[in-house]
Amino acid sequence: MLIEFSVQNFGSIKDKQTLSFEATKDEHLADYYIIPTKVKNLKLLKLGLIYGANSSGKTTILQALDFLRYIVLRPKREKDMSFEFEPFLFDKKTPNKNTIFNISFIQNDIRYDYEVELNKRAIIKEKLDFYNPNKANVFTRATDIEKQYTNKICFGQKIKKDRNLEEALKLNTLWNNTVIGGFIKTNIENNELKNVRDWFSSYLREIIYAKTGLFDYITETLQKEKNKNYIVDMLRIADLGISNLNIKTNKEKAQPIVVSIMKNIIEHTRNESSKNPISIKDLGIDEDGTISKLAVTFEHITNEERYELSIDKESQGTQRYYELAGVLYLLIKNSILFPIDELESSLHPDLFRHFLLSFLVNSKKSQIIATTHNREILNDKNIFRNDVIWITDKGKENSTQLYSLSDFDSSVIRGTASIYNAYKNGKLGGVPKLSNYYIGAE
Repeated sequence: MLIEFSVQNFGSIKDKQTLSFEATKDEHLADYYIIPTKVKNLKLLKLGLIYGANSSGKTTILQALDFLRYIVLRPKREKDMSFEFEPFLFDKKTPNKNTIFNISFIQNDIRYDYEVELNKRAIIKEKLDFYNPNKANVFTRATDIEKQYTNKICFGQKIKKDRNLEEALKLNTLWNNTVIGGFIKTNIENNELKNVRDWFSSYLREIIYAKTGLFDYITETLQKEKNKNYIVDMLRIADLGISNLNIKTNKEKAQPIVVSIMKNIIEHTRNESSKNPISIKDLGIDEDGTISKLAVTFEHITNEERYELSIDKESQGTQRYYELAGVLYLLIKNSILFPIDELESSLHPDLFRHFLLSFLVNSKKSQIIATTHNREILNDKNIFRNDVIWITDKGKENSTQLYSLSDFDSSVIRGTASIYNAYKNGKLGGVPKLSNYYIGAE
């Protein structure tokens, strides 16, 4: 579970900004919002909603987390491969400064604090600490930029020394790889490094954008787990007029050029004497040159007559909610975190509210970080807590400023006050500062 995430000098973020999932002492709706942990005095929130004007940096917060996940799980193959990101550009000094990530999380009931400092060419510093129960260092790492190699990886005194692991990490941790990425390349066990790798690969999932196509992923998951009835119930409750859904596998003839390209890939792996050569089936094409594709039809009953519509015949809102229902299914059945950009996209405000409440009521140890422009939920203090509401605003030099509703003094946010009106009227920041409606006027 995520405890806290900080980022500095990344995209629109100049100074260090921190998103925390640590719950305040407020007991409001605690049974639904709070995840108890075995870490002393630590209670975590299931949800974080980020509000703010366009270009204020809401999505950048999610992208920073996604970027960290990417560099941990996908180590570079060559030393001359650079990182694809931009530091803060509206300052002459920041492009030459390092970008820093700090993240704290719980895996297997153990807290880990992980820090990565980098520029576009290399990981400059890296550190991992854990609490069991007291804080101890797992490793520190520093890179010698001039000599272009990892200068030193030092394991903490409380970590069991393994010469094979240390040697393997030195060989596999390129100067543009994290130590965790280097560990992924090895076949040597280490509980602390494994826990960190597993958290990034199994708990933290890729960012979901409004236009991310989840149809195939969700459909394959439902077919594999044979749990389509779970989704059908969600769609029924959402009042989309759907009584059932059917998943079928259709076969289509692959284009000859596609088959030719796939065969060239296979031949290439054989020429390299791969220990595990791939087959054409591994690339999704059957031996007869056909491609298997999953198709979903939705059943509607009108005047006691049954009709089936394919997914492309349904409204954008229905298509979106089918995918989000699949995400909700994964959140309820597993322990995972989904960053979701523009969660309200194509959803009626009531359906947006229903999705969040369904998540809060039914999930156990999953979390959501979502950006949104849906202000209606702020009208009802009975369904949200101040510490789950975050706001991004533009600070000096158009840099992103991130803060929580719980950061405000009680004189600004009172228990009986309308948060909706306060946000709408700009008292909390995070709203666009618009001018008049006349275009081209002097």
